[in-house]
Amino acid sequence: MRIGVASFRFKHYSTARSIVGIVPEAEYLPLQDLFSWVNRSAQVLNRLAGRNLITTFNLNNQFNDLGLNQVDLVHLFNAISYTRKPWITSFETLVPRFRGALRPEELDSKGVDKVHRGLEALASKACQRLIALSTCSAGFERALLARFPGYQPEIEKKLVILHPGQAQQLTRYDDKPSSSSGRLRLMFAGSAFFRKGGREIVDTLLKLRHELGDCLELVLISSFKIEDYATRETPLDVQRYQALVHENMDWIEYYPLLSNVEVLALMKSSQVGLLPTHADSYGYSMLEFQASGCPVISTDVRALPEINNERVGWLIPVPKNDLGEARYGSVEERQKLSQAISHGLETALRSILAGPGSIRVKGELALERIRQEHNPADRAEKLRNWYTEVLNS
Repeated sequence: MRIGVASFRFKHYSTARSIVGIVPEAEYLPLQDLFSWVNRSAQVLNRLAGRNLITTFNLNNQFNDLGLNQVDLVHLFNAISYTRKPWITSFETLVPRFRGALRPEELDSKGVDKVHRGLEALASKACQRLIALSTCSAGFERALLARFPGYQPEIEKKLVILHPGQAQQLTRYDDKPSSSSGRLRLMFAGSAFFRKGGREIVDTLLKLRHELGDCLELVLISSFKIEDYATRETPLDVQRYQALVHENMDWIEYYPLLSNVEVLALMKSSQVGLLPTHADSYGYSMLEFQASGCPVISTDVRALPEINNERVGWLIPVPKNDLGEARYGSVEERQKLSQAISHGLETALRSILAGPGSIRVKGELALERIRQEHNPADRAEKLRNWYTEVLNS
């Protein structure tokens, strides 16, 4: 079977995790389409102008090849198709993934029309499946449909949930290399340093090392990417924390960028993973930590409580809305969120240092959770069945 994937997202990490190559016998092909072409052109213009003349967010999440590509089925990620070719979409938040989709009262008439057009595409016969990556994502989709009830029955019956697969990195916990430093070896991996809790990690570890001595070390992989939501960091924030990292290289092992193979090797040599994130739609790194025998300290936002709990790791409770998203809309909310993360992180680390035996117990259970709940072969079988159902319909 020939499965088409939008060329713009073909090599993206999320697409690789959810679509490309998952069913071994399927042939996955990158497809050129109108929105990919416009997106690339817009990015060139933005670079030449040195600012965002054209917003590309919505362009990333639409597809229309005018029916010219010769494939059996189109499988999109976070996107919708306007063609008659059978298609399905996997998504991590909701579809159509347009800015303001959950707040139509804040959109102008063109914005509302765009959402309606997207929902019409999802309700069409060509759209066969909406694959939510988590129960949380399915909840976001249902919340959207509740605002547009005319589309709800037709779209909701196509909605299914399938968590990403994850290959085991260790067969058993005893295969993990032992630490030779005598310190608790922690690891954080994420380009978005501030959004994923890097500020709180560095501050908390500095505090604990000042109080308890040389008992902690950190593997840190981050490009310190600046983003315009959740934490609202500035270039000055980046400079300050890059300087802090370089001032503490005696216990921080820092890498700006590594291949996934290199990241996984470091996970296997680490004891505890860190993802005290302010905002994350899923948290793929947590699956990789668990598959490497590393229990994880994480916040309880979005899908994270579905893949982490106190049995296999440590959860930090933070202020959230009804959909499980952390509250970070105002300066005060961001301050409270950061304080909750710092407090929870410190509490978890003190608990681990007082009872280090918990690392092995939780690490073994994390490995078992990956075996049971994220088996790549099980995921491939479900996706294969959905492909077959679509092609035989």
